[in-house]
Amino acid sequence: MWLIFALLAALAAAIAVTLSKAGIKNLDPSLGFAIQSVCIIVVAWSVVAFQKSAGAIASIDRKTWIFLVAAGVITCISSLLTFRALKLGDASVVSPIERVSLVFAIILAAIFLKEKLTWQIIVGAMLMFSGAVLIALSKKGS
Repeated sequence: MWLIFALLAALAAAIAVTLSKAGIKNLDPSLGFAIQSVCIIVVAWSVVAFQKSAGAIASIDRKTWIFLVAAGVITCISSLLTFRALKLGDASVVSPIERVSLVFAIILAAIFLKEKLTWQIIVGAMLMFSGAVLIALSKKGS
């Protein structure tokens, strides 16, 4: 079941990149992200309300809060940088380069979360990185 959610997330991310690029064509990318962030907050809290899980907030421990707040700040920085890159470059190049984050996530998960790296994961990460570089270089020549 996780695979279905992951594929749907990938599709949603691709659609979001395309719509974001179109949306910031004549707009400051930071303002575009701020507008999009309001929508993210409304949708996220609507899901929490629908699932009736807001009551769990009181039981969240300090360490979890620190991780979630830090991740939220980093996500914001990442999104602001992505929007700036989309404003300056083609979505077909920016998105694959930005998705090199997958390779970084694999490395960080192995180091900090002690997740096991198999040869398939290592080869897959190398292919993802190589693909992003290939796409970036192919656009430079055109």
